[in-house]
Amino acid sequence: MDERTAPGERRSGIALASVVRFVDIAVDALAGAREEVDALNVYPVPDGDTGTNMYLTVVAARDAIRAALGEHADSPDLVSEVDAPLSAMARGALLGARGNSGVILSEMLGAAARRIGTARADERNAVVMAEALQQASAASYAAVGEPVEGTMLTVMRAAAAAGTTAADAPAARSSDVLTAAAAAAREALGRTPEQLDVLAQAGVVDAGGRGLSVILDAAETVLTGRRPIPVTAPLGSHVIPVPHVGPGADELSADGPAYEVMYLLDTDDTVAPGLRERLGTLGDSVVVVGRDGLWNVHVHTDDVGAAIEAGLSVGRPHRIRVTHFAEQIAQKAAAETPVPPTLAGRRVVAVAAGPGLAALFEEAGAEVVRGGPGRRPSTGELLEAIAACGAREVVVLPNDEPTIRAALAAASTAEADHGAAGLRVAVIPTHTQVQGLAAVAVHEPGRAFDQDVTEMTATARHVRHGAVTIAARQAMTMAGPCEPGDALGVIAGDFAVVGDDLGSVALVVLDRLLAAGGELVTIVSGADSAGLADRATAWVEEFHPHVDVVVYDGGQERYPLLMSVE
Repeated sequence: MDERTAPGERRSGIALASVVRFVDIAVDALAGAREEVDALNVYPVPDGDTGTNMYLTVVAARDAIRAALGEHADSPDLVSEVDAPLSAMARGALLGARGNSGVILSEMLGAAARRIGTARADERNAVVMAEALQQASAASYAAVGEPVEGTMLTVMRAAAAAGTTAADAPAARSSDVLTAAAAAAREALGRTPEQLDVLAQAGVVDAGGRGLSVILDAAETVLTGRRPIPVTAPLGSHVIPVPHVGPGADELSADGPAYEVMYLLDTDDTVAPGLRERLGTLGDSVVVVGRDGLWNVHVHTDDVGAAIEAGLSVGRPHRIRVTHFAEQIAQKAAAETPVPPTLAGRRVVAVAAGPGLAALFEEAGAEVVRGGPGRRPSTGELLEAIAACGAREVVVLPNDEPTIRAALAAASTAEADHGAAGLRVAVIPTHTQVQGLAAVAVHEPGRAFDQDVTEMTATARHVRHGAVTIAARQAMTMAGPCEPGDALGVIAGDFAVVGDDLGSVALVVLDRLLAAGGELVTIVSGADSAGLADRATAWVEEFHPHVDVVVYDGGQERYPLLMSVE
């Protein structure tokens, strides 16, 4: 929090760093609870994907806020303006929301983010947090066509009420609010079978409510450091049962809707209530959430065409997804039955920061995902690339530190979705493009998977890497202060050289990389290299004649020269 903010100037008292830690921990927590929550899923349709949908929604929120923070993603305390990152998180959740539970969760996250983003200096953090929970609850109820008690809506409302009570204490802190909210959520979750007959008959608590409880536990963990309470522990007067779906719980209701229809809708914000009402006449589980001209629409219906036409009548639907419940449940049942693997071979998925780099990875046989600074791929894009390989074994090269998290999420999701087919996915934590090139150069599909991954990982780690770029703003670096337009030399991810000439800085970087010896220098020229590669090559040939030099045209933005020494 910036203490230099002028009196009355708007700023958030809830640290942005806490929000980033929250989405990171929530993603990890939901990754661990996904299968458990999926197993609980019997309402509104027993399609067994609530945990997965909530997980992917939070992953999308996490990816979006980190992309908005850019180079400050791991040091958000350096960012004084919180509106843009929080808005990006809310929009990311909206765009990435999947399923009924995911769409409702995106509205909760968006409402909470908006309240935190509009906090003022004279507001107590406890009050801000309590109001964020209240607004999340109110927004989710408003978004649902026909709210049903005994669901995640009920759990959120109980959490918000407890948080408000806790905030009333004069000395209350935001950690007290979240502790009370998380405890109330667990208690409310234990009561959901008393409110919804289908849960009582199946012997489970509500899946969406359980997922929400996991998320609130993650929020409490961020501010208190306490580990979440295990699912089987006594929770007040109740015990959350171990997931066990009773006989017949996986069967669709004969008179229930057959399809789930989802789409994004570009439209005027005033049409949401009318659209919600119109969709309510076509089916159930109606959720319409969004703002600022972009809405996420969800409905269970028998009339797919009419549901889409309802959107067409008020705006422009896009990213339309239609799921046939019977087929989905049949696929789930098939996935739970051992079947011969349908995938074969081994492929590499590599993130490339420029057209030349993409061509290099493609020549090596990799499935390429475009990325790089300012255009980092989402978890969904990486997941699609893994699936597109059709391989039983996949190695992912993120080639960028912030992309490693998205790659790990995509890998775990792919294995969970295709585990029955024997899919294995390994993420090699390559932080740079040159590390990825070194790793793919030693890739050998003919050897054992674990051995191949080990060899590629070891090679990437042994690469000493650097780069040059131009400073975009005034800052303090490891090498001292820099001004806009200064030449910066990067070594192992840190700004280690400041100068006024890119060529001279590049030679300093090369000299330091070669200080410990080496046999091969790889140079990748960028979109605006202006002869830098030739100058660097000539220097190596003059001062290190025993070292081989390989030059590639990478075409990457922002970094005119990438360098590595092996």
